[in-house]
Amino acid sequence: MKNLIDKLDKAFENRVRLGIMSALMVNERLNFNTLKELLKVTDGNLASHLKALEQVEYVAMQKEFIGRKPNTNYNATGKGREAFKRHLAALEELIKGSNS
Repeated sequence: MKNLIDKLDKAFENRVRLGIMSALMVNERLNFNTLKELLKVTDGNLASHLKALEQVEYVAMQKEFIGRKPNTNYNATGKGREAFKRHLAALEELIKGSNS
């Protein structure tokens, strides 16, 4: 059991980060406000979790302006997609192992 837990990625141990990556895995990109509404979190909470995922290079940010309004979009990087898939596989393995 210990080895299975070691396979889990610490970057995804928080429910908000898990939600961010889940949303970005099924959407090419999402903007900050859409993520905030989807996950029902505050600006500060979302920003801190996005920053943590950016630091490990699991998400990338693009800033642009629509008219005069800033718009910040996020997408899962290749590294992030692979890490998330490994994390989900480890969770499945852990669940199957606990049912034995």
